Amino acid sequence: MSVDPLSDALAVADARCVFSGGFTAGGHWAVRLRGRYKLKVNAVVRGHCLLVREEGGEPVRVEAGDVVVSDGRRSYVLCSAPDVTPLDSKEVAVDPGERMAHLGDGEGFLCVSGHIDLSRDSGELLRRALPEMIHVRAASVEAPVLGWLIGQLVGEMTAGRAGSGFASDQIAQLLFLQVLRVCLVDPQTLPAGSLRALADERLAPALRLMHGDPSRPWQLEELPGPPPCPGPPSPCASRRRPACRP
Repeated sequence: MSVDPLSDALAVADARCVFSGGFTAGGHWAVRLRGRYKLKVNAVVRGHCLLVREEGGEPVRVEAGDVVVSDGRRSYVLCSAPDVTPLDSKEVAVDPGERMAHLGDGEGFLCVSGHIDLSRDSGELLRRALPEMIHVRAASVEAPVLGWLIGQLVGEMTAGRAGSGFASDQIAQLLFLQVLRVCLVDPQTLPAGSLRALADERLAPALRLMHGDPSRPWQLEELPGPPPCPGPPSPCASRRRPACRP
């Protein structure tokens, strides 16, 4: 049994990230994207845009190097300005060879896209463990890795070399994994569930231990305790007691 619950969760859910293409844009433009109950990934390579959610709220600026993952339940709009009437993604002509589309006037903006297929039986468990939308900014600690993966993805898309379709799919899957790792750094971005527990430094060691040997009747004293509380010794320092609460 693996002691890596995240890898096992992705395997059980049969999570497969598939690169679907991208688009360039310039001037006044807007496109409505629909996940259709698949996790949708958008990575901005060049320029910037606004993201407008279907349920309303303030538009969010998305810049080069940013990655956005949607849970696919609701559509959202990427646009140059919120007052531009969006085209539905079905209405946008795509070059079948390059799998690229063009919107507006110019090519100052470039975005590559993909979706994550989940198994029919277990995919809902992974979906519920994720927030409705994840926005990983270029300034995050994972930005260098994400930027490299995005660059490789664009290179495979434009070079047209043998095996580029297969390579693109594998790179896109690594891109999704890095996004999940960003979420694990900040557990407050995750709904209650197993992924949030993995992100909690007080619970993760015990969770990994139990996951590695699920048939064992674990006792509380056998599990790793929380990290020591700051400041002078207190009763919460006992390994058999829960972590201190602020």
